[in-house]
Amino acid sequence: MRSTAALTFAAALSAASLGFSAGTHAQDAYVIGVTAAMTGPAAGTQAPVIEMLRIYVDRLNVKGGINGHRINLLVEDDQAEPSKAAANATKLFRQENVMLVIDSSLSSTYGPVIAEARRAKVPLLFAGAICPKESHPPKPDPVLFCSTGFDFGYDIPVAIDAIKDAAKEPVKIAMIGMPIPISRIGIEMAQKQAEKLGMTTVDTEFIPPTAADYTPFATKIKEGEPNWGFAYSPWQTEVRTFEALRRLGWGGTYLCYGHIQAEEELKRIADGGFNVFSANALFQDNLPVQQEMRQAAADGKYSYPVSYADEGWITGRAIEQILTKTGWPADADKIAEAMSHLDLDTQGLRGGPLVWTAENHFRTKQYYRFYRYDPEQKSIVRVRDWLAVDVVN
Repeated sequence: MRSTAALTFAAALSAASLGFSAGTHAQDAYVIGVTAAMTGPAAGTQAPVIEMLRIYVDRLNVKGGINGHRINLLVEDDQAEPSKAAANATKLFRQENVMLVIDSSLSSTYGPVIAEARRAKVPLLFAGAICPKESHPPKPDPVLFCSTGFDFGYDIPVAIDAIKDAAKEPVKIAMIGMPIPISRIGIEMAQKQAEKLGMTTVDTEFIPPTAADYTPFATKIKEGEPNWGFAYSPWQTEVRTFEALRRLGWGGTYLCYGHIQAEEELKRIADGGFNVFSANALFQDNLPVQQEMRQAAADGKYSYPVSYADEGWITGRAIEQILTKTGWPADADKIAEAMSHLDLDTQGLRGGPLVWTAENHFRTKQYYRFYRYDPEQKSIVRVRDWLAVDVVN
């Protein structure tokens, strides 16, 4: 459940975005638009990204902005609803004179936002939201870029291969997703990869984002007698399905993508059979950059645990580098050119740098770590350290 502080922040952002005047949009600032699920069923994963991005941008503005110019961050709440995302895209691209738009929502909202970005020829950055295939090499869409850690095209083979390596008996696997485009595609890929590796898929469930009771879905899964579960969806579906299965007495092993909530949830659930894989380091590493993030979160009154902040922080650092390279005066074309030559040191938050080129708006390498909670040690442990995967054309 979201905190009152988080809801207040989202409401304030919505009000603030409506309150910008023509003077605020004067051409002496970098104007960046955002459409994001700040409220609604996907807010637990998306809103923390944008709130930390706001804190990062505020810190830059306090220091004088970039190249002596402020960043105006205009945030619109789409509640993960396609119609609201469409309205936000129309407003941001056609009325607000934005130079860049950030999308942090469910993949079901992507269509109208991408269409508007293409029409306006303004770069669109996916942050904390699944990367669209069109950002990948060898011929990415000129206006689409992605900084998000997870990506179904690389996540799925890595995850299913890991299950095969870890299993001590023939794998009977249940697949769990959400009925949204990217989750469906990911689960379909997982089924094919599992079959190729000799696994048996005993059940597949696509659970609506509005589901309040996961027991019926878990009951159906358990009836198939799987010894493994694999979930690839927004976090609430991944974790609530696992908890419902455990309440029914299911004793199998479970793997899912470790979204921003994973570190806190691994500690809360404290179950040795609940495994996650992630492109981001956990905060238990206590890296120098994570110490900086802790201070920024405290100063900016971040509404969430600081372990939720990595995607927003990486997005902020990417924008800082992009705008610095863009210079002033700035426009969408110059920003897109700078984005096509990004080489961002992730400072240990990921296994290596985030690199974009003219032929690759996703990254040149993808990195993964695997984690679980160890009940004996009463702490989260790494099952596997950084696994590097080349991003091929």
